[in-house]
Order: sequence, then C-alpha cells, then structure tokens
Amino acid sequence: MNAEIVRLALEEDVGAGDITTEACVPADRRARGRFLVRESMVVAGLEVLDELYDAPTLLKRNGDLCRDGDIIATVEGPARLLLTRERVALNFLQRLSGVATVARRFVDAVAGTGCRVLDTRKTTPGLRVWEKAAAAAGGVTNHRMGLYDAILIKNNHISAAGGVRQAIEAARGAGRPIEIEVRTREELREALAHGAAHLLLDNLTPAEAKEWIAEIAGRAKVELSGGITLDTVRAYAETGADYVSSGAITHSARAMDISFRLELA
Repeated sequence: MNAEIVRLALEEDVGAGDITTEACVPADRRARGRFLVRESMVVAGLEVLDELYDAPTLLKRNGDLCRDGDIIATVEGPARLLLTRERVALNFLQRLSGVATVARRFVDAVAGTGCRVLDTRKTTPGLRVWEKAAAAAGGVTNHRMGLYDAILIKNNHISAAGGVRQAIEAARGAGRPIEIEVRTREELREALAHGAAHLLLDNLTPAEAKEWIAEIAGRAKVELSGGITLDTVRAYAETGADYVSSGAITHSARAMDISFRLELA
C-alpha cells in the first residue's frame, strides 16, 4: 500500500516528466542530498525514503526528537532522480513529522494522569496507515484503523438501531469488544445496565465529564472526545477518564520545516 501511495504522489507531481531538471542537469551527473531539520520536531515518515531512493542512510528513527540543524537522512544517486523526487519526499516527511510532533505534545500534556491519548479516523484520505504510524511514533495509542477492526456505536447508530439496548444487543453478535457513545445520563444508565464495558462521552465539559465518570464508578472504561485541544486535554485527563481522543492530532497538524540540500558527488 505504501508503495502505491508513493507511486500516485510521484505521478501527480512529475506527470510526463520533470522538464526543469531534464533541461538543466546532465543525465550522467551524480549527487548526494541531506534532509535537514529546520525546527524542533518529532520526526516520522522516514520509511517513505525507502520507497523513493536506493539505500538511503537514515540518521534518525521515527519518534526521535530532532532540533534545528539535525540531519535526519542522506541519499545518493543520479542528480536528476534526487531533484525530481525531492518535493514528494519532503511532503511526506513534513506532514508525518507534523503529526508525530502534535502527538508528542498531547502525550506530554497528560503526563502523570494515567490517562492515555488516542488518535481518530480523521485522517488524510489514503494516508491513514502512515498518519497513524506517525501518531504512534509521537507516543499516542492508535484507536481503530477503520470501520472493520472495532465496534464503536455512535449516536447515529443508536438512532438507526432504535435505541441503546437494541444497538448493544445486536452488536454482541459480531463477537468484538463494543464501545458505545452515550449522549445523556439516561443513555449512560441504560448502557451500563446492558453490560457496556467501554463508553464514549462526547462534547462534555471537564466538570460534566467528572460527574459522569463518578457515576460510572469504574463499571466501564471511559473515553472522552469532542473538541479536545492541547489547551484543554489535561483538564479532561484529570477527570479520571481512561482515554482522551483528539482528531486534531491528525486533521490539524501543520507541516514541519524540513529542507533538502543537494551537492555534487
């Protein structure tokens, strides 16, 4: 899958050919290049270099904290190839390092609370595997990869099933662990009465979440979600929740500043 994503990225960027490079650079010229960090970050996505270059030299590992001036990898080969693939390599590295960096900030923000940070499915289409790997490199726990590997009953599922009880009873036939979102205290009590072992509480304030968790009293694992940011995640983590999840880890991570420097071999 990774190779196919890279192929599509190259096809999008190069098209019929890199006309600038082909016009300026002799076909037989060789060069070496360095991928250089320009700000503090957690690096991720280094595996993309294996898809783009022959035998890249990796000087850092996914999840490493890097500082301005660090070299994370070097490559060597035909100058035309290094130049043509530069932008695609940087797009992946910058994006994935951004995800890993935000993930680390979330993890650091809840340190000492005993609460674990989860990512979500709010990922760039086609890049979920890599973005979740980047989130894990930053220290968060991956939630489900897709709709196929875990049951998470949300509000619209409850409405379509006819209620909390009906949704839980029907889902048990799938033989998978069940997590269910509850929107009201009545739904909370109904879910607990029917054996729900993992509850999702969405869009509560930290104070409200603390009250609900006190009522749950350890009868189920609790995940909090809904607009949780770096500024608020510790307050949510301190409510006694087992997990907090945030789509911001993937959907709002900015590209980090990584550059490519080429010199003749």
